[in-house]
Order: sequence, then C-alpha cells, then structure tokens
Amino acid sequence: MDIARPDQKRKRRRRQIAFAFGAVLVLGFITIRLAQLKPAAPSVDRETLYFGKVDRGPMVRQVRGNGTLVPEQIRSITARHPGRVEEILVKVGAAVTSETILLKLSNPELEQAVFDAEWTLKGAEAELINLKVSLDSQRLNLQASAASAEANASKATMDAEVNQALAKDGLVPQLTLKQSLATAGQLENLSRIEARRLAISAEAFGAQLAVQEARVQQLRAQLDLRRSQLASLEVRAGIDGVLQRLGTGELLQVGDQVGAGSFIARVANPKRLMAEIKIPETQARDVELGQSAEIDTRNGKVSGTVVRIDPAATQGTVTVDVRLSGALPKGARPELSVDGIIELERLEDVLFVGRPVIGQSESTVGLFRVTENGREAVRTPVKLGRSSVSFIEVINGLTLGQEVILSDMSTWDGYDRVRLN
Repeated sequence: MDIARPDQKRKRRRRQIAFAFGAVLVLGFITIRLAQLKPAAPSVDRETLYFGKVDRGPMVRQVRGNGTLVPEQIRSITARHPGRVEEILVKVGAAVTSETILLKLSNPELEQAVFDAEWTLKGAEAELINLKVSLDSQRLNLQASAASAEANASKATMDAEVNQALAKDGLVPQLTLKQSLATAGQLENLSRIEARRLAISAEAFGAQLAVQEARVQQLRAQLDLRRSQLASLEVRAGIDGVLQRLGTGELLQVGDQVGAGSFIARVANPKRLMAEIKIPETQARDVELGQSAEIDTRNGKVSGTVVRIDPAATQGTVTVDVRLSGALPKGARPELSVDGIIELERLEDVLFVGRPVIGQSESTVGLFRVTENGREAVRTPVKLGRSSVSFIEVINGLTLGQEVILSDMSTWDGYDRVRLN
C-alpha cells in the first residue's frame, strides 16, 4: 500500500521555487549586461571618406572668397540741369575719351538766360565807355580851370610886384598898391583851390570807374556761368574708358526728359581693374590692409594687395578690395567672376592637419582618428587653433603622423567608433 509522505512534497515545492528564483536572477543579470553593451560600431566605406595626416612645419594662413572684377576708375555722369534729349552720339560699349560727347540736351530757359546775360553785359560795357568819356571830359575841364587860375594868379602877382616898385618912387598911389596885392593873394588862393580840386577828382573818377568795372566783371562772370551751364547740355565722358550704361533702367531715347541731378551715363576704365572679394565674416577678422592676395580669373592668376576692407558685413560676408599689381590675363573684364586668396601670415613651426568640414578655428571638435591597424576610427576630442584655407593648427588631441577623417561625420554622431571597410 502507498504511504503518504508530505515532507517530499514540500521539498519539491521548495526546489521549484528556488529554480524559479534562480532563473529570474539569471534573466535579470543577462538583461542588465545586455543593456550595458555598447551598440555595434557601424561600417563606413573608406572610399567615401577624405583623410588627412597630422604634420609639423611651416603653415601659410589664408582666407578664400569669391567676387568680381570692377573698374578702379568709374565716373557716373548726372545732369547738371534739366533738359530734353536731342541727340545720342555714342552707344553703350563704345570706347570714349574724356572729351567725347555722349549726348546733347536742349533747354530753352538756359538759352534765353545766356542771351539776356550777353545783352546785359554789352549794356554795362557801353555804360563803362560812356563813363570814361564823361570823366575824361570833366578832368580836362578841371585841368583847364586849374591852369587858368594859375595863370591869373601869376599875372596878378607880377602886377603887384610892379606896383610895389613904382610905389617906392611915388609913381603909384598906396591904395592902388594895396588893391593889386589883395588881388594877387586872392587869385593865388583860388589857384591852390583849383589844383586841389584837380587832385581830388582823380580819386573820385577812379572810384566811379572801379564801381562800373566791377559791375562789368560781375556780369561777365554771370555770362561765363550761363555759357558753362549751356555747354553742360553737351554731356561729355569726362574720362577715357568704355561707356557702360546710358540711363538708369531702360536706355535713354531721343525726346526723353531728364531732370537736374538725374543719372545719365556711367563710364569706366577697363584697363584698370580691381577685385571685390566677399570673405566670410568669421574669417575676415584677420584681414588687414597691405596683405598679399592672389586672384584667379579662371584664365590665369594675378597678384594683388588688399587696399580696402568694408567696415560693415553684408549677408554674412565682408567685402575686401584687392588692387591688382600684375598683368591682367586675357579675357579680364568688368563684372567677371573671380576667386581670391588672401595671405594672412606665415607660421614657421606648428602642428597642423587638413581642415575638416566641421572644424572652426579656436574650437574643440570631435574628430575620428584612424587606429594603428587602419580598420577602425575612434572619436577623439581635438583642440584646434588658427586656420587657413586648406589647413588648421592642432593645439591638443593629436600627435605627429596620426591620420584623421576630415569628411563630414555628423551621420555617426551617436557613435564613438566606426569600422572602415
């Protein structure tokens, strides 16, 4: 017969509980370990990456930008006075000299002003001539009066001297002698007065002539001004060069009315060009006047010098003017697109590497450094220093001869290691 054994049943239950608890512990441990495992390193095709090796030696700091060639000498011509276009003598693109007449305007008011100024001047000149004749006549009358007074005074003096001699012998009464002496004194005084009038008249006549001559000179200057204004209706180029533009929007046509101060034409000298280079604002801080530059016209290269730096940034770039010092390549013309490289400085002995896509100067970035076996790349924090167009200084994080990935690795930001296939 079967005998009941409750103790065995309890032992089996305990073993089952112990096995279940152990299984839970093992499963939990495995789960924790799996959670602590790092994700598998992704594979990257080596052929799609760009690598650079850390080097030491001299490094030339440069900045690059694109821009256009522009004339150094540009003359914008505006209308000095309103007028109507009567004739256009030169077409856009034609070569001109400083005296070339581009177009002719008409202005009836200016023509009338010149006519009025001419006749006003002629009237003032006639008045001046008439005044000179009148003053000459008055001067002659005064000279005649002075001469007559002097002659009368001399005669009276002689008569008085004769009467004085006769009076000593008793031949002439004393009364007659006194009368002759008084007459002589009176006429001599009158002679001095007439001489003084003649002397003063010279100054008075000179003042009257000066006033009229000043008026004539003023009217002559006004006539010259009016004639100059009329001559400005023949619009001249002003400089040797090429006519680039005629009118603001559409080309000027015969019959168009232009206002005073409105733009008429632009002339530029195509033989003297400079480059306007747009440098990124973040790189333009080290650009200085006098630095050397090289301009690539895609048909040749020409050296130059930085002559102007725009104090304001526009759309994230700073405009730098480069004066060209070498001979211009063939095909160089205004508005031609060019590339420019400006040399900032030469560093003699620094640790540097090719400039990575995400690397900015004076920053710390994570670069993938290729391991010794060349099969993997590990993310390494690298402190970067001064930068150039193609190279950047390494301050810390890399050593001589190490190889890093310079391509954009933002796709693998979540990984610290990648496999290179």
